[in-house]
Amino acid sequence: MGADLSQRLVPDGLWELAAPLLPPFKSRPQGGGTAPRDERAVFTAVVYVLTSGCAWQHLPETFGVSPATAHRRFTVWTRAGLWRRLHRAVLDELGARGELNWASAIVDAASVRAKRGVH
Repeated sequence: MGADLSQRLVPDGLWELAAPLLPPFKSRPQGGGTAPRDERAVFTAVVYVLTSGCAWQHLPETFGVSPATAHRRFTVWTRAGLWRRLHRAVLDELGARGELNWASAIVDAASVRAKRGVH
């Protein structure tokens, strides 16, 4: 994969926040299968799928990660709460730099519970 695309998807600053949050790689209990991969390459492939709308099975080979590996790792990371923790880490970092402006905020109605019987 081109270094430019990789750097745009996962700049060094984002990787520095994400890397310590990734759960350690565990080989599959049945043996064989997935060997350890470059975690940044896998993370970049997952970010590509999530941000591009590309289907997992159409992940370009240039990422050097199979679609199955990327999806499996995405599932493990999701179960481990990576995305919530990474979101918090990014907000903390931006806040520490003074780069957050909380003057306005948007609430996604899909994430707010609708109360029955309340009008």
